[in-house]
Amino acid sequence: MVKHLLVAGLAVMTLAAGAAAQSPSDAKSSGEQYIGTWSGRWDSSGSGGGFELTIEKGQDNALAGRVSVTGEPTYKATLKKLSFDGAKMTGAYDFTPDERAEVLLSATFEGNTAKGTWSLRSKADGTEAAAGTWNVTRK
Repeated sequence: MVKHLLVAGLAVMTLAAGAAAQSPSDAKSSGEQYIGTWSGRWDSSGSGGGFELTIEKGQDNALAGRVSVTGEPTYKATLKKLSFDGAKMTGAYDFTPDERAEVLLSATFEGNTAKGTWSLRSKADGTEAAAGTWNVTRK
């Protein structure tokens, strides 16, 4: 009888440890805590404008996103890549004013703010055409 109670107790502790291992920290490392709309600015040498990043659940529950950019040029785009490693985000989207280029994003999220960099690059050879910074706060 004591042996059965001991085995049952160990089984419960093993299940509890497994549940703790798949706790909300897994969701946090996947970036789910950043789902929502983030609004701010982008800047480059001599120019800038508005920048809005929306992060949401896409197909297969994977994170997806889109941007809305104002200034020169003004455009909207859907992220083709989006990933998080803890609070660090990387992403990429096709530069809709010129489909021969793409924009690479990186940022670090801290609380309700994020700061990062962007780089406009040629899809053909990766040559950087422009670069700058961006920062947003959660709406």
